[in-house]
Amino acid sequence: MIQATNISLAFGGRTLYKDVNLKFTKGNCYGIIGANGAGKSTFLKILTGELEPNTGEIFVSPGERMSVLQQNQNAYDNETILDTVLLGHKRLMEIQKEKDALYAKPDFSEEDGIRAGDLETEFAELGGWEAEGQAKTLLQNLGIKESEHYNLMGETDPKIKVKVLLAQALFGNPDILILDEPTNNLDFKTVVWLENFLLDFENTVIIVSHNRHFLNKVCTHICDVDFGQINMFIGNYDFWYQSSQLIARQLRDQNKKAEQRAKELKEFIARFAANASKSKQATSRKRELEKLTIEDIKPSSRKYPFVDFKFEQEIGKEILKVEGLTKKGCFNNLSFNVEKDQKIAFFAQNSQIITTLFNILTGKEQADSGTVRFGKTISVSYLPQDNREFFEGCSLSLVDWLRQYSKDQNETFIRSWLGRMLFTGEENMKPVNVLSGGEKVRCMFAKTMLEGANLIIMDEPTNHLDLESITSLNNGMKNFKGILLFASHDQEIIETVANRIIDIRDENHILDRAMTYEEFSEKFN
Repeated sequence: MIQATNISLAFGGRTLYKDVNLKFTKGNCYGIIGANGAGKSTFLKILTGELEPNTGEIFVSPGERMSVLQQNQNAYDNETILDTVLLGHKRLMEIQKEKDALYAKPDFSEEDGIRAGDLETEFAELGGWEAEGQAKTLLQNLGIKESEHYNLMGETDPKIKVKVLLAQALFGNPDILILDEPTNNLDFKTVVWLENFLLDFENTVIIVSHNRHFLNKVCTHICDVDFGQINMFIGNYDFWYQSSQLIARQLRDQNKKAEQRAKELKEFIARFAANASKSKQATSRKRELEKLTIEDIKPSSRKYPFVDFKFEQEIGKEILKVEGLTKKGCFNNLSFNVEKDQKIAFFAQNSQIITTLFNILTGKEQADSGTVRFGKTISVSYLPQDNREFFEGCSLSLVDWLRQYSKDQNETFIRSWLGRMLFTGEENMKPVNVLSGGEKVRCMFAKTMLEGANLIIMDEPTNHLDLESITSLNNGMKNFKGILLFASHDQEIIETVANRIIDIRDENHILDRAMTYEEFSEKFN
């Protein structure tokens, strides 16, 4: 168990948290969520002792070992991959080092023998004799071959380093496991493995993540960092989001009777309890949800952009026909037809291949050979991964920038669209070249919505976005009645939006199936 009591922290006059009181207990997985800059990772540093709060204290049950996912990929460059994992259990490695030093002494004394015996006992109790085998198994489960286990970290690919550091954090069955963005730079297969590992993990887990699918899969509780407070809620991310939205809607609808509001909430809680995640945690999660009272569910003060794509022209029979498309190093003789109501997720080992394909479809690049033909009724809007061309060197205000893409030039109309993207008041007059990455993407959403295209192409649209914007985008993509071609690393979007998968596995091997991602991954991954 780890407990935060009366924690407060302020930086440069800004209060991140005030009087935070939380208890994290065994058998539960806690997801820490909040807007960018809210202090999620900072709170983890307080829990681990890396950062001292202004007030309050952190209490960890005596004898419990805490393990933390390290963020510095270069910290172990002089160690082998296997030793880096073993170093996740510091006490075990300290014992091993002291034992080796004692046995290497030329004048090994009786006192040394007693000390060595004590160390051997503690070593065995901590699972020292099985440690190397367990570390190797962890690495192999993460896709790192045994032939690589003795390579130096300094000579290892960064993508492999990420997995090694994850293995280090998971090693040795820690009592408290703290993970900051553990799915970053992991492939889908590894993320699924990690989900299953954590579902079977019986100790305390605390996670910061922007991966909603991951939070939904593994979390029993959500801790929302918002306006200087950290509030804990039972359930996964979807339960937190949907319940807080339901309460907010009810508060806006003052005419609805209290009995009707109570009935809606009870039905909502019962439905989520029945659909609790299928795992060892399911029974306890279902039990806790069933114990919830209406008073336990509170509205969130979090603001969400409004993403809703509509198209102006109806879609005809001919949509998009790609024939024999070839681009050296990317794909060879790629052909596919797009049909009505299709939302196609594209995959490739190298994301640049998908970017190249989308650039060819939109005329930004030329193929070596092949043809691209859109139907006469089709209008296309492209949301590229790299949006610098729209903002760099541009000193226009947000209002004037968005006006370029609007048929209605009235300022009130333009401001209303910016308001949907959470830009209000004087903020609308700042130059677009000073916007953050997430703000620029929200501007691109407004542009795309104003264009009213019936076929939208999106290349990694969640880059730079916070959870609120990602959730809104996901809803907008699901509700869009037109055609979508997209690439994304957000598994929740892929699973809830795509009804067809095109996977460019190599230059000459392409899988194209009209099915959900879940069906596709079960059959082909």
